[in-house]
Amino acid sequence: MKLQSRVCEILQIEQPIVLAGMGGASSPALAAAVSNAGGLGVLGAAACGPRQLRQWIRQTREMTDKPFGVDTLLPASVRRANYEDSDGPTPRDLLPERQAFAEEFMRKEGLEPPAGQPPRQEEDGPPLFTQAFFEAQMEVIIQERIPVYASGLGNPGPWMDELRANGTKVMAVVGAVRHAIQVKSSGLDIIVAQGHDGGGHNSPVGTMALIPQVVDAVGDTPVLGAGGISDGRGVAAALMLGAEGVWVGSAFLASEEANIFDFQKQAIVDATEEGTSVSRTVTGKPARIIRSKWTEHWLREDVEPLPMPYQGMISGPVMAAANKGERGDVNPGFAGQGIGMIKSVRPAKEIFDELVWGAEQALSGTTNLMR
Repeated sequence: MKLQSRVCEILQIEQPIVLAGMGGASSPALAAAVSNAGGLGVLGAAACGPRQLRQWIRQTREMTDKPFGVDTLLPASVRRANYEDSDGPTPRDLLPERQAFAEEFMRKEGLEPPAGQPPRQEEDGPPLFTQAFFEAQMEVIIQERIPVYASGLGNPGPWMDELRANGTKVMAVVGAVRHAIQVKSSGLDIIVAQGHDGGGHNSPVGTMALIPQVVDAVGDTPVLGAGGISDGRGVAAALMLGAEGVWVGSAFLASEEANIFDFQKQAIVDATEEGTSVSRTVTGKPARIIRSKWTEHWLREDVEPLPMPYQGMISGPVMAAANKGERGDVNPGFAGQGIGMIKSVRPAKEIFDELVWGAEQALSGTTNLMR
């Protein structure tokens, strides 16, 4: 049985397996490897300033002649949040207190604070995760005429005319039926239904429950299933639930090409299905992360994280210090609940081929039913 669906025709790929645009981790090497294997590689460019984003797009084009995509965030809550009219202290007011809280954590853990100012993607670029930042990213995406754009958070509707004029195929990641209906009205090509099992920003709804409900709600718009899909059986399950392909992240985090630290890859290999939690302590929005001293510290001290983008100003120096010290107990990274199935670090092509083979085997006939 061959894995073929409308997704393959729309994206011009051989197998309906799409690399999740994992911020930072899905870099040109990994995206190109997945595209070259027959799927769609997607750059996880959420934190890329406009200059780096342009470099990544051009590097990917040098590494593959196949279609690829770019994933950024378009969170409506950040675009409209100024907090100036809210009652009580604003996130900006609370920022110094939370920064002091983070500095005390670093002292207790023996982490060396980063020298100078918190790192920026580009000194002359707009502040990270602000409206100006998102708009600068979209300007590059439109100028570079990329084959596929994926909104990892938010609705790409305001940019659809320009994307369509370039021939760009458009996807959006959703975590609820109402969000799926909203983005469908923009006229995009594919909707990604990512459930609670998934790593990074995800949904309060479980993957098994979310996929078929989104499929039913969006009619003839193809759906990719996502969230905790780490082997071929998960791919087959998503297809059986009505999806026409999958959006896979964590399985590729443990690849040789993934742009994360070796200690983070080892944290994935060592983790179990119980090793993650949903936390706002890194980005300010709920995201599934491998449990760490950082996530547990906020819970233990009963301190409320600030919303995006302010929480990133607090967590950024801590994560940078942890990376410098190779502290996987502080910054093991984002990952989904399927990581308990990941046992080693391998080339991306090997992971991709195993996903395809496993799905074909699962779909060709079950072996656990009485006959």
